[in-house]
Amino acid sequence: MHLSNLGIFHTIIGVVAIVAAIIDFVQTGKIKLSRVTGKIYFYCTVIASLTALGLSKHGGFNPGHIFALFIVLLVSLAYYFNTKKQGNNKFRYYENFSLSFSFFLSLIPTVNETFTRVPVGNPLATGPTDPLIGKTLLFLLVLFIVGSVFQFRKQKKTNRHSI
Repeated sequence: MHLSNLGIFHTIIGVVAIVAAIIDFVQTGKIKLSRVTGKIYFYCTVIASLTALGLSKHGGFNPGHIFALFIVLLVSLAYYFNTKKQGNNKFRYYENFSLSFSFFLSLIPTVNETFTRVPVGNPLATGPTDPLIGKTLLFLLVLFIVGSVFQFRKQKKTNRHSI
């Protein structure tokens, strides 16, 4: 379970991002870039994603790096929608979806890395193809879909009442 200094930094920043997002989801039903927790999620996610580019268990560019770049793109789009498209309710849907999707995508390597490393000496899973990882990711996908529908419906209801 040896982690480099970059790996340790990446892990700490990534955990902070995930905790901030969970706090926002619990308190508001979405990640809100206008809140401190939303800002923490944004900045820590960008840092964690960029530091992921310097990590590789198997050497070279890998699917985890693609996830990291896509996550940076998603949170950057959400930031753009939040700052440049104020007052346009249509872009709130895009902003919320981008942030929620970035969170879901960040959980894929998180689950894989955690389950193949913890507990030390007897990890929960043997590798990315382990059925436990597949079942966990399927559960998270269902949660993401249900959560996205919930966000969309809540936002639509809020938009109707503000007219």
